[in-house]
Amino acid sequence: MQGQPDLSATPPGAPRRDLAPARRVSPLRWLGIASGPAAALAIALIPSGLHAVPGHGHRPAYAAAVSAWMALWWLFEVLPIAYTACLPLVLFPLLGVFGRGLAGDAARAVAPFLDAYILLFLGGMAIGAAMEQWNLHRRVALHIMRAVGADPKRLLLGMLVATATISLWISNTATAVMMLPIGLALLAQLESAAGGRRLSHFGTAIMLGVAYASNVGGIGTKIGTGVNSIFCGFLADKLHHDISFLRYMALALPFVVLFVPLLWLALWRVGKRDGLSAGHARDVLDRELAAMGPMSRGEKKVAAVFALASALWILGDPLRAAIAPQLQAALRGLDAALGSGSAAVKVQGKHYEATVAILAAFSLLALRALSLASLRRMPWGTLVLLGGSFAMAAGIEAGGLSAWMAAKLAVVAEAPLLAQIGLASVATVALSALASNTATVNVALNVLPQDLGVLFAATIAASCDFMLPAGTPPNAIVFGSGYVRLPVMIKTGFVLDVAATLLITVYVYGYARHLIGG
Repeated sequence: MQGQPDLSATPPGAPRRDLAPARRVSPLRWLGIASGPAAALAIALIPSGLHAVPGHGHRPAYAAAVSAWMALWWLFEVLPIAYTACLPLVLFPLLGVFGRGLAGDAARAVAPFLDAYILLFLGGMAIGAAMEQWNLHRRVALHIMRAVGADPKRLLLGMLVATATISLWISNTATAVMMLPIGLALLAQLESAAGGRRLSHFGTAIMLGVAYASNVGGIGTKIGTGVNSIFCGFLADKLHHDISFLRYMALALPFVVLFVPLLWLALWRVGKRDGLSAGHARDVLDRELAAMGPMSRGEKKVAAVFALASALWILGDPLRAAIAPQLQAALRGLDAALGSGSAAVKVQGKHYEATVAILAAFSLLALRALSLASLRRMPWGTLVLLGGSFAMAAGIEAGGLSAWMAAKLAVVAEAPLLAQIGLASVATVALSALASNTATVNVALNVLPQDLGVLFAATIAASCDFMLPAGTPPNAIVFGSGYVRLPVMIKTGFVLDVAATLLITVYVYGYARHLIGG
């Protein structure tokens, strides 16, 4: 699950960030700061086809100007990405992008920040925070690793499976921070059994496995990463296509299941060079589990709420169909009493799922299984980022920019679908190496042909950068462990980037595109 890294504390194994005197802003940073408003002014003021879209006037140019400003500041990381996501709140109303007057445009710019997917992700974060508070995720990970096996080859696979499983439900950053000390403890025990010899190759495999599985695991569920929520919200609001929790899992989870073995094969080629034999890893796992003791009451409460919420999400379609008539009748009764004429409300899947998520969060608070301190530590900026992403997409559509882009991309849209999916996968993986995955998917969803399969391929690809420490927070966290050398990460990551683009292309074309529109 993708989230913003907690910069208030140094994760275990990460390099210390001691306080230092303020440094001068580099020329590159000044370039990044200036690039956003400069590009926006150029697009807004220089005459072009964007100023002559029939029925929209200058609004497509203004929507493009704001979107370019946001994309460049996200790319250069001028501000925290959540701050940049707030630009539509100010600029869209001032520029009249929605064409409803200042007050109407302001209301339309705020509305995406209150989208049901924001509440769904909020509830998912609350469940993840409760799991972290009681170390339930750690217990689950240790049991999975113990069940898979403790010889070196199986131990690496167990680390990947456990990490990916946890990352389905909590942020990839939190997953990496939690799994890193487990991996370091296992390596310390194996090195002791090997006579103190440093297991540099197997250590690299374990550490990279933590990072890579944290990223890939989040692909599998709607709440696994903010990228998934952005995709589902984009489809619901712009393309009027709602994807249920279960359907999304059916779309994305098989990709995780297929890609984890590829991670294992690539990383075992690195790890086996140490010639490691079966050691005492099982003793370490048993000792870690014994130290945790039996499940506490808090763990049991969180596990019960999580299990119930998951069941309600998975069974969402039949349950929503059962309650929708009663809810519509209640709304009609309220409408008749108030005489407002506004009861035509469709109960969409995102509304049902968001309700379940928020009820789960309140249940955890009521059961005292989620503390206020844990709530404060949640990555609240991610919610602002999601809202800004939805607002940008809304402005692009309402301002007429989407129609202009569709006309310009007609040549790409006329290419064979397999080529479109492959191009989207390659371009998104490449861009995600330079920008955050959320920034990458925001750009991709708004410029690619509006085919569901193509957009889904870009969404998966945004979580599949493996080459650089700056690609994702988990990559940076494990890079500070001392086991990962940059040349090895680049070489291994490049192979996995290529494997990811190929698998995404085949997977989406051969499987996902047939299911996503069902």
